[in-house]
Amino acid sequence: MSHGDSDTAERAFSFGLAARAYADLRPSYPVEAVRWGLNGTSGRVLDLAAGTGKLTECLTVVTSDVVAVEPDADMRAELERRLPRVTALDGVAEAIPLPDESVDAVFVGQALHWFDLGPALTEIARVLRPSGALVALWNHDDTGVPWVAEFAALARTTTASRHWADPLVPLPAHPRFAAFERRKYPNPQPFTAESLVRMVCTQSHMLLATPGERQRRVAELHGFLADRPATSSGGFELPMVTTAIRAVRP
Repeated sequence: MSHGDSDTAERAFSFGLAARAYADLRPSYPVEAVRWGLNGTSGRVLDLAAGTGKLTECLTVVTSDVVAVEPDADMRAELERRLPRVTALDGVAEAIPLPDESVDAVFVGQALHWFDLGPALTEIARVLRPSGALVALWNHDDTGVPWVAEFAALARTTTASRHWADPLVPLPAHPRFAAFERRKYPNPQPFTAESLVRMVCTQSHMLLATPGERQRRVAELHGFLADRPATSSGGFELPMVTTAIRAVRP
């Protein structure tokens, strides 16, 4: 992760403050997106910036050899608690603690936008074997649905994770990789009003808010959901989308 911007670094390392809630409430990833990212490989896969293992767990469903790298000790501890058979290492994208050409795919879930991208892509290329793929995925609200767009605006959800979801935004480029491809997958998630607001509270802007500001925003979000019959009580489905990008190291 980039440490040149102290605000970015603080936000990037804020998630350990809510590691258990993050693991419980953040959405998982569509298996179809993971399979597309694997690009037919059955070798060793690295989950980079693995957090609490949301993506790691998906990877273990489709491949048996997964290693995770995560710099936040609290997030990594939660991953180890939930997935004790997965090797979890301390490290960052710009200095991956693995040998040269030691993995067949590198996955990054909800984190590529935190990296110092040039050095990180160079380092990812170093650990990838030839023909190995780098795959980055993001889950985000489907703001094409009007009420979801209103809720996201009220929650002040960061747009950083949606950056490369925009078809008008050029995908990353690096001399060690072929051109990136982009795909989108529907990924609706079950929530209640309470669990959705709690999930929003695992986002960096909420974790770093003052107690008073967080309390005010939580009250606004609950009020918004209470005013909609479909979300005021019981469970409902939150429309979400997973954006996946993939590039192969020649």
